[in-house]
Amino acid sequence: MYKKPVIVFEGIEGSGKSHHSKNVAKYLKRKKIDFVKLREPGGNPNSEKIRKLILNQKTNFNKVTDLLLYLAARSENIILIKKYYKKKIILIDRFTDSTIAYQHYGFGVNLKLINYINDYLLKDFKVDYTFLNTVNKKNMIKRLNQRKLLNRYDKFHNNFYQKVQRGFLKLANKSKNKYMIIDSNKDLNFNENKIIQKIKQFT
Repeated sequence: MYKKPVIVFEGIEGSGKSHHSKNVAKYLKRKKIDFVKLREPGGNPNSEKIRKLILNQKTNFNKVTDLLLYLAARSENIILIKKYYKKKIILIDRFTDSTIAYQHYGFGVNLKLINYINDYLLKDFKVDYTFLNTVNKKNMIKRLNQRKLLNRYDKFHNNFYQKVQRGFLKLANKSKNKYMIIDSNKDLNFNENKIIQKIKQFT
């Protein structure tokens, strides 16, 4: 399959993407397989500072400022990502698809602008495989209500999240062989096993 792949976990709030990225990390650690794991925004001290700024409930940036902050956080991650590219498995909780799904399909920011800056930052760096986690409105709301701490991106209107999820699915449908769509409305253990079985193909 892929040698030391870059594996991304995507999805809207409450879709289970972070849970599954952590579960895969536990599996790789248990198997003593070298990997590096990060999240976006975040992943290193500078990016985590930007993350706090973006997700703060009192923040009220316009949509282009939001985009540029997300990409600034990514810029801070590039050195780390490229250091391990093709040397270790790289797990990323949110990446370029989230930028397009949220900022373009959700907020309507120009797609050419997003792609131009992403291309400049990433150069030849490519994602090998993406687990796209989907969730229905009922379960999303239920899961968000169970969270002790909510950030700014947990508090948008339901219609916004549905637009974003449709955006994710459009991206997945363009490269079906590089995506696995996980229906997180199904049993958690079922989905965990499904993802791990796919991970085994990479290791």
